[in-house]
Amino acid sequence: MKRSRVSTVSPGGDPKRSGSPGNPPALARGTHCTGLRRVCLEASCHGNTRADLEGDPRRAMKVLLLTGLGALFFTYYWADNFDPASLQGARVLLTGASAGVGEELAYHYARLGSHLVLTAHTEALLQKVVGNCRKLGAPKVFFIAADMASPEVPERVVQFALDKLGGLDYLVLNHLGAAPAGTRALSAQGTSWLMQVNFLSYVQLTSLALPSLTDSKGSLVVVSSLLGRVPTSFSSPYSAAKFALDSFFGSLRRELDVQDVNVAITMCVLGLQDHASAAEGVRGVTRAKSALGPKAALAVIRGSATRTSCVFYPWRFHVLCLLRTWLPHPKAWFIRQELNVTVTSAV
Repeated sequence: MKRSRVSTVSPGGDPKRSGSPGNPPALARGTHCTGLRRVCLEASCHGNTRADLEGDPRRAMKVLLLTGLGALFFTYYWADNFDPASLQGARVLLTGASAGVGEELAYHYARLGSHLVLTAHTEALLQKVVGNCRKLGAPKVFFIAADMASPEVPERVVQFALDKLGGLDYLVLNHLGAAPAGTRALSAQGTSWLMQVNFLSYVQLTSLALPSLTDSKGSLVVVSSLLGRVPTSFSSPYSAAKFALDSFFGSLRRELDVQDVNVAITMCVLGLQDHASAAEGVRGVTRAKSALGPKAALAVIRGSATRTSCVFYPWRFHVLCLLRTWLPHPKAWFIRQELNVTVTSAV
């Protein structure tokens, strides 16, 4: 059987197929119907989406959660509440101030009008930094040469700062002792020395300065390293000290919160290459590029002045710390890409 054609009758009485050029009314009706179908389909899609969200609370909660996380991310990285005037007249004890990031921190504080007590191992270098700080406008600058490898030195340093400044608003812990590069392990004596300089002296200085910081509602600023979050090759004792810093001050922050003590703790995760002595220690071993000290120092000052809990410089270090959670045991091939050595025997 042949299929019958659908036809309409034109005004003149001649049968015409619907949609033919000779039948404009039918064409218009067809176009109109097509448009209606499209509008109905779009409305149906939007209606289905809304119905899905209303009918599935879990999906709606996921959308709201992702939106909230996105807003927090942008606020965390782009919000800038730093007020330079807040550091004018602030009383600052800064360790490791003779070179590298510590030297740049001293210059930034001097420009902002802070009162400074600077300490480092080498007196001649300290005198040069003190002179530059005075030229930059620091109202008061004092210095004390100190070797943090001696357990009795931290008490002398804190007492000196309290006598000269009358109290403390900021304790900035930045000194370090770098381990010789190219060895997988050190002797027990060498490791003990590293732990005293890079960890135990931090604990001593903090405990001695905490009463004054509590009175002033001040801040503890701990300049640490990426190696305190992500271990790498040929840095076992150094990395151990940095991990200890992260754990100690993380626990101390919680203790202060529980006790309602208004002292902020800012952990600063910088690259190993941001410290002059550390960069010298790994010269020829790592392919890491040297970072700019002034920018790293400014990131530390901004974070501590706004009482941020953690500062990452450069910002990609935050991503590396997150990746460590997903890839805790990287393959040796990836590790070797950062080194100038391929096979090193254990020592």
